[in-house]
Amino acid sequence: MAGGIDRLRRRIFDMLSGDERGVPPWVTELATGDDEGYFGPGSAVWAVHGGIPVIVAGMRALLMQTLHPGAMAGVHDHSRYREDPLGRLNGTVRWVLVTTFGTRAQAEEACGFVGRLHVKVRGSYERDGKTVDYSANDPTLLSWVHVAFADSFLRCHETWLGEIPGGADRYVDEWARAGKLMGVANPPHSEAELRGQLDAFGPDLRSDQLVRDAVQFIRKPPFRGTTSVGYSIIFAGAVSTIPKKYRRMLGVRRPWWPAITTTRFMLWFLGKLLGRPSTSEIYATRRVAGLDELDPRGASD
Repeated sequence: MAGGIDRLRRRIFDMLSGDERGVPPWVTELATGDDEGYFGPGSAVWAVHGGIPVIVAGMRALLMQTLHPGAMAGVHDHSRYREDPLGRLNGTVRWVLVTTFGTRAQAEEACGFVGRLHVKVRGSYERDGKTVDYSANDPTLLSWVHVAFADSFLRCHETWLGEIPGGADRYVDEWARAGKLMGVANPPHSEAELRGQLDAFGPDLRSDQLVRDAVQFIRKPPFRGTTSVGYSIIFAGAVSTIPKKYRRMLGVRRPWWPAITTTRFMLWFLGKLLGRPSTSEIYATRRVAGLDELDPRGASD
């Protein structure tokens, strides 16, 4: 039994970070540096991104992002998500955690790296009989990805962990810094602004065959055994937090069974299996503790 649990733990760590112990080189680097980063201990961003519901939130964000035709075209034309889904997952996890827990320089480098990758992600798609050009670094697409991400991480934390230090407004305001690092021109700074920007994208969103294909792949990636069962529960939990109007566009339905409660038990199990806090937060906390030892008055500005 113990051997099976250990294999499962190593498999999940490898899926999320690319390392069976959950400590790839980019995680250990979080222990180095001379500042707290853009957020730091006690921030709303550390609380949300350090919580186990991020596993559901990431999937929810991916589902939501498919609804913008520019974002979907970019994924379809340039991403190898079908051939290497774990590689894409590892890259996204790395960006989120380094931006969250890293120093300012590390966060800026992580965002800059993604921005450089986006330079080549450009093309066109057809809409209403017209050809529309897209670029992954286009401010509109960057804004869509940002609000879909922030909304997903906020909703999932509220669903399964509850209150956020400083409330939802504080989380949205803090994460706006990451949006600016990514080139978002006007990221929301409050929950009301987040909802307003999300709603404003309504006329631009659509469902088509590319969306249906992507959703089907996200629903059933090439996982097997215990991993597949747990993944199905996480997918159901993600779908259950998406408003009906978006579920209809995605072609998914809220499960008939109690997905929110079942996902709560799954997240509890994963928390016990993987340990809390996350390895990223542990290494970042070591860095911050070192700063406090150098300057007893504290290192935050």
